[in-house]
Amino acid sequence: MVSKEKEFSQLIKEHQGLIIKVSRLYTNTLEDEEDLFQEIVLQLWRSYDTFKGGSKISTWMYRVALNTAITLFRKKTRSPQTDELKDFHHKDFIEDDDEKQQKVSLLYKVIKMLPRVERAIVMMYLDDLPYRDIAENLGISEVNARVKMNRLKKTLKELMEKHA
Repeated sequence: MVSKEKEFSQLIKEHQGLIIKVSRLYTNTLEDEEDLFQEIVLQLWRSYDTFKGGSKISTWMYRVALNTAITLFRKKTRSPQTDELKDFHHKDFIEDDDEKQQKVSLLYKVIKMLPRVERAIVMMYLDDLPYRDIAENLGISEVNARVKMNRLKKTLKELMEKHA
């Protein structure tokens, strides 16, 4: 039988991109990005036992990650203990391809210009989540998620051209 820790570790490895995206989109410095990455992993670990499978694992992870990102820096005085999660380091999941990194960096830069909810919509859309899941994660209607994303596509295109 697989231990809870090994199962969780595999889950983090499979969905590391989700955590990295949230970390990048909701921070402005590498240090804050790394801190947020670790805080998201910690919050996922703390709530892992409560996940009952009522939704997809990625939907649950998005909810935890987004909630953590939005509230973390409001609570600057909080200093979580992350010793039990020391094997998960943000830098271990970053790619080395310079050209690709430049394009990704520009995309993150323009996405960061968007309001928080719109950032989340774009992030989940880029992860190919169905609009139903995007709507469920954000507590909006599926139609509203579609309309917002269609508007965001135009906005992102304009911002990418402007900042390229």
